[in-house]
Amino acid sequence: MAPCIFCQIVGNQIPAPRLYEDERLIVIADKYPKAPVHMLVITREHIPSLNEVGPGHAELMAHAIAVLPEVARRAGLDDGFRTIINTGPGGGQEIPHLHIHVLGGGRLPGF
Repeated sequence: MAPCIFCQIVGNQIPAPRLYEDERLIVIADKYPKAPVHMLVITREHIPSLNEVGPGHAELMAHAIAVLPEVARRAGLDDGFRTIINTGPGGGQEIPHLHIHVLGGGRLPGF
């Protein structure tokens, strides 16, 4: 199995400009954006998907949600933004490493 691309980005083995980072998370622009602004909030810890999140991850998940408004403000998303966590192949997850999509910057399609 190929090494996780997000783990390689977190480990600086693959370059990706960081829009935000701290001891638990990094935020990068999505390489294939689905909106004018499309960022990925990536956990430094390799967690394959939301299905593997347990009580021991509560603080990490709360932190990830808490930084979203600041990340959005830095990207100029003052009018609002959408967050998405795709989980598993049936949920549209393409990279098996937990991440949150942050989309905005224009009219977004509805559900």
